[in-house]
Amino acid sequence: MEISCGIPPGPRVVEHALVAEELGYDRVWLYDSPALYPDVWVSLARVAEATTRIGLGPAVLVPSLRHVIVQANAIATVSSLAPGRLVVAIGTGFTGRMTLGQRPLRWAWVADYVRQLRGLLAGDTVEVDGGLVRLMPPDGYLPMPVDVPILIAANGPKGLAVARELGDGVMTIGPTFTEFDACSVLTFGTVLDSGEDAGSARAIAAAGPMAAVAYHGIYEGNPADVEGLPGGVAWRAQIDAIPEAERHLALHEDHFVAVTDRDRSVVTGDVLRMFTWTDEAPALRTRLDALGAGGATEVLFAAGGPDVERELRAFYAMAVA
Repeated sequence: MEISCGIPPGPRVVEHALVAEELGYDRVWLYDSPALYPDVWVSLARVAEATTRIGLGPAVLVPSLRHVIVQANAIATVSSLAPGRLVVAIGTGFTGRMTLGQRPLRWAWVADYVRQLRGLLAGDTVEVDGGLVRLMPPDGYLPMPVDVPILIAANGPKGLAVARELGDGVMTIGPTFTEFDACSVLTFGTVLDSGEDAGSARAIAAAGPMAAVAYHGIYEGNPADVEGLPGGVAWRAQIDAIPEAERHLALHEDHFVAVTDRDRSVVTGDVLRMFTWTDEAPALRTRLDALGAGGATEVLFAAGGPDVERELRAFYAMAVA
């Protein structure tokens, strides 16, 4: 099973990617949420030029954010900077859509986009919005065709059907699917020091942003459901008090980076254990082994908090022990 990491494309992204490469991570994935982070493709290009071995990928691309030929060009460009190292993941969108006040895309829309994207990367002429388009770089500008694996970020039946038809594998947030040659599973949390409590200030700072996202996602699905979570009734009241037109802007603030004052009331050690991989190394290694035995071919550890380097080092040491 490959050991990979996910980090925001922030101001220290190159530094963190170099640490991941030095440690031995197989791949570094950067997030695609333009309302929150610097541009994913610019960041991947910077990382591609600074590193020599580590695999690269955006997790996950949201089709509505870029015209398909712009997306194809970005893939071709970064692939040319790091030949054989790029993999892309495409999905319906979470923060990449919801920070814009939009719901996730329909899977039929995503499927059409992936078909067009594959055609463009192959050098074909495809129809987009009623017109014919093709990647046609002048000689020496971009190598064509472009052979880059495409994973489909999916958990339910409609997404898995798209993955079977159009993907080279699947990326999930928990379940494993043995039918795919590549199954990348997202995990997040923090490796506790020996004897450290899950509710320590360090653990909350490191894994709290990920635990808070569980509340955000459940609220976006059905606000009433969040009331069944610890502290959920009072937390929901705070969110509902925000004017509806701008509620999504507050809800996803500091996604995967920091715990907001609003979220701090519900982010406890118990909630970290409930929603994240927060435990001491032996317990996490047992979970990791079970993930591999269940069919995962890659674990994608989302490193967060104020000390990303510490999180990368602790998780990798646990994973290879």
